[in-house]
Amino acid sequence: MKLYFVGAGPGDVDLITVKGKRLLAEADLVVYAGSLVNPALLEGLKAETLDSNGVSLETTTARIIAALEEGQKVVRLHSGDPSLYGAILEQMKPLEEAGVEVEVVPGVSSLFASAATLKTQLTLKGVSESLIVTRPAGTTLEKDELAALSRHNTTMAIFLGIDKIRDIVDNLDRPGDTPVAVVYHASWPDEIVLQGTLADIAQKVEAAGISKSALILVGGVVTRTGFRRSHLYRDR
Repeated sequence: MKLYFVGAGPGDVDLITVKGKRLLAEADLVVYAGSLVNPALLEGLKAETLDSNGVSLETTTARIIAALEEGQKVVRLHSGDPSLYGAILEQMKPLEEAGVEVEVVPGVSSLFASAATLKTQLTLKGVSESLIVTRPAGTTLEKDELAALSRHNTTMAIFLGIDKIRDIVDNLDRPGDTPVAVVYHASWPDEIVLQGTLADIAQKVEAAGISKSALILVGGVVTRTGFRRSHLYRDR
């Protein structure tokens, strides 16, 4: 018995990997992550589809195992890349204990789709040589390290926090003119991009009515200025 965890990509149906698309076409059952996955990816499949939103882990696990025991090919379809806030290990453990082999197929994260939309680099010579990926405290995280992490003065990608945008900008220990970009539904047809600073981005987000499915990028890479040529392209 083998289950495939597949990254669906950020939203654009063309940004799923070739392997991921093939596995979807071959599957008998696709368990997908609700509205986080573009429904267009599920169109035309021979597979039965199951929305896991609001379904308990135990119920989903039992359904997957039952399908595998019947000899079916099963895909667990996650948004973006499963390794970033995908909660896949808690799903894997009971499956592996039941004798299920697991293969993870990576996907394009909304982080990279957002950088592509902004036409920038997350690491940029003379601006930021590092990238911090994090999230704010919330229902499933008692305490975050946003303030301490922000003091590294490098690029920050903040997931799962757009509904707490004011708390986030207040907690970041950086100047008010630090550039910030918010990308809603990166690569989807209804994508929205907002740019500003720590001082004004919360107001822009609230005015746009964005409260979910958006990534926050903080740092100089947002403005695409102040960088130096890399060693590869320096003058000879």
